[in-house]
Amino acid sequence: MKKYILALDQGTTSSRAIIFGEDGTPVHTVQREFTQYFPKNGWVEHDAMEILSTELGAARECMLYIGADASDVSCIGITNQRETVVMWDRQTGEPVYHAIVWQCRRTAEYCDELLREGMGEVIKSKTGLLPDAYFSATKIKWLLDNIEGIRGRAERGEILVGTVDTWLLWNLTSGKVFATDVTNASRTMLYNIHKMEWDDELLRYFGIPRCILPKVMPSSGIFGCADAKFFGSEIPISGIAGDQQSALFGQGCIETGDVKNTYGTGAFLLMNTGNIPVASRSGLLTTVAWQIGSETTYALEGSVFVCGSVIQWLRDELKIIDSASETEKIAKSVSSTDGVYLVPAFVGLGAPYWDPYARGALLGVSRGTSRAHIVRAALEGIAFETCDVLSSMENDVGVRIHSLAVDGGASANNFLMQTQADFAGVKILRPVCTESTALGAAMLAALGVGIYSSPSEIAAHHKIEREFAPEITTEARELALSGWHDAVSRVLKR
Repeated sequence: MKKYILALDQGTTSSRAIIFGEDGTPVHTVQREFTQYFPKNGWVEHDAMEILSTELGAARECMLYIGADASDVSCIGITNQRETVVMWDRQTGEPVYHAIVWQCRRTAEYCDELLREGMGEVIKSKTGLLPDAYFSATKIKWLLDNIEGIRGRAERGEILVGTVDTWLLWNLTSGKVFATDVTNASRTMLYNIHKMEWDDELLRYFGIPRCILPKVMPSSGIFGCADAKFFGSEIPISGIAGDQQSALFGQGCIETGDVKNTYGTGAFLLMNTGNIPVASRSGLLTTVAWQIGSETTYALEGSVFVCGSVIQWLRDELKIIDSASETEKIAKSVSSTDGVYLVPAFVGLGAPYWDPYARGALLGVSRGTSRAHIVRAALEGIAFETCDVLSSMENDVGVRIHSLAVDGGASANNFLMQTQADFAGVKILRPVCTESTALGAAMLAALGVGIYSSPSEIAAHHKIEREFAPEITTEARELALSGWHDAVSRVLKR
């Protein structure tokens, strides 16, 4: 009797596999980091073959550890870093270039051209997105324009391109299935989220042949089967969603107005807006949350480009911490940052500022500034960025947010969670299972093969581990936010 669900959680800095019980309980996790490439200032790349090998390796090791074989696994769910683009040869399966990562800013100047040419409103009205190097379309155009001979090969149908989910799905099915789901498609800046199809006008504008793009499918349902050569026998792949939409689903945020934040490499806040694609007036994105059957659920999203990666920076570049886990103790060793603010705009600022040219800054430093002040300022910076997005969401929907569901690695940091509650003035809800991204993919897959009959049945299993309530005064909150906004104003270039 089958008893497990395998979630493939392909992230920005690591590939993970998590085995869940069919009730959503995590059984075992394997994580493998992979190489980050920074060929030029603001450029970020990955080796797509390394992504594939680390993900497959993690999955096999995970199954081996618990003694499971394919006959024990009901289905596979895939969740992935979004917007990252892989282009490969249809016949050989070899990538033609490194994957261009969502963080990469190489097309920022071209995005400025889009705005000057008046394409901003066209793109926003069709896709819910803003012209920015973050999204996939300009990365695909860059590949077509800059790799010798590729455009001609693409027009002849010899080349395929997709986000990371598509790359994994194509390889897992040994080239039988070339598809993506609506959530990933909605992040490309090429997909019309109202008509739910690739947009011909945008494809012509960017010069992207439709034939190189994958088929778009609902987030839950059978996409195909993993080839028997990988796990011993075929396993249905029945759920796919971009990491942030997957986390929204995994948090049980299935009601209109529910909000979650995933503290990962970046920080990503999504608000479920039901079957209505709400147009933002505050610098947020309108995106597809998921599609189940013919029913589409939408979300408002605020994307913060640097979150957990600022902690990696403290560890790897500044070398003032040995591990992320010690930041809580270090931050609590001082009563405040003593006026220090760290704006982690290492690859520009995302929502609600959308300034690709902004760069990070450490402000308010004095002779008495210690490493503890800097570590605390880094954690507070993460909380401040989240506050900016929550405020924008409230402006767009005209409703006060009272609680925020949290997940991701940094959500385990109690100091950060309490600071988030204090600065945002909302209740923070941390679930028992903080692997919400992988859980969402697992549950979409379970729904896709009939283990569950509805999202509400899945959400009923969701359990809260701890709540954090605001503990500071309104005056203290406003003073802290005022200092943060002053710091941000000093790094903005637009």
